[in-house]
Amino acid sequence: MQKRLYRATEGKLIAGVCAGVAEYFNIDPTVVRVVWAVTGCFAFAGIIAYIAAALIIPEKPKMIEE
Repeated sequence: MQKRLYRATEGKLIAGVCAGVAEYFNIDPTVVRVVWAVTGCFAFAGIIAYIAAALIIPEKPKMIEE
């Protein structure tokens, strides 16, 4: 089965983007959130990228959840 990137439905804080990225790469969601927050603070592009990812990445379907 091919690995797919989804927004998380559980463990999300805002839109589930960071939790979904962390699940995809099999790392701690806190690490992804910190990196994304630092990027957002120093470069407005981080905030734009998060909003774009929240709109583009599909939410994880219920039947795929573990």
